[in-house]
Amino acid sequence: MARLPRQKQKLLYIQKILLEKTDEEHGLTVNEIISELNSYGINAERKSIYGDLRLLEAYGLDICSEKSKTVRYYIGERDFQISELKLLVDAIQSSKFITEKKSLELIKKVEGLASENEARLLQNQVVISNRVKTSNEKIYYSVDRLHDAISKNRAVEFYYNRWVLDPGSVEKVKLQRRRNGALYKVSPWALCWDDENYYLVAYDENSKQIRHYRVDKMEQINVTERKREGRELFEKLNMADYAKSTFSMFAGEPTSVDLSVKNDFIGIIADRFGKDVFIINDEKHAGRFIVKVNVNLSEQFFGWLFALGDGACIVAPEEARVKFLSHLEKVAAQYEEVRE
Repeated sequence: MARLPRQKQKLLYIQKILLEKTDEEHGLTVNEIISELNSYGINAERKSIYGDLRLLEAYGLDICSEKSKTVRYYIGERDFQISELKLLVDAIQSSKFITEKKSLELIKKVEGLASENEARLLQNQVVISNRVKTSNEKIYYSVDRLHDAISKNRAVEFYYNRWVLDPGSVEKVKLQRRRNGALYKVSPWALCWDDENYYLVAYDENSKQIRHYRVDKMEQINVTERKREGRELFEKLNMADYAKSTFSMFAGEPTSVDLSVKNDFIGIIADRFGKDVFIINDEKHAGRFIVKVNVNLSEQFFGWLFALGDGACIVAPEEARVKFLSHLEKVAAQYEEVRE
């Protein structure tokens, strides 16, 4: 009697069944595997199942067995453990540049890397509603175009937007093109995820500097035939240091500053700048140390510093101290105006 066409796929279906139905807490007996195969229209004998399990194990599938009243088979080691998948789900949920719709689609795909029972555990921690998410569904096509441009060594052109108030509209806030709608012409070098947003790091052809742009605010990206510029500048750029110094990717004047910091605040400094920063004792003030860090002097950096209260202050250079004091005075003056 001729074998059914699907019979030739039996080994693949056994692998599918084990990956989907089993884990360390949930095994299947040989009879249950046969029953699952029957649901796919495949008949099997017990003896052939044992042979198939040995073949799959020789292929590299980590098939484990547990014996109680009967023997149950399950998948042990997987490409991703459940703790790793939870990290991926958390990252997808917290990423503002991924829309709610795409977040749910991606999480569904991540669940496919686990057994059905473990996937339900992942579902229990999925909280998407009311999170701040972009509404720009085109971001995925934008990322593809930018990757394409980088791989082909091509410059790109695009329009760049910003949020503005629009009291006359229903939503009150809308995107408006920067530079009065002029095209941005840049050479893309890297894509960077920082502060829950996705950025393009590129060489700006007008300013002749390395700059960054929020991908979700880029529109009508066009990959040109022009070769990229700025290779020498980018090769000198340390991406990790660049992300640390820009404070949520807000631009400012790159400056090396000395901070006097309370000893108890060492964890905050290490979290922000890493543990390899240059540190010496503050000889003028007991219980404090001096740390030298590279930052962009921006309002975002000043805000971070202000949040540390008397735990940290700028001691050098004087220009940075003056700018910070000026920032504080401007903020204080605003509160005085409101009170009056």
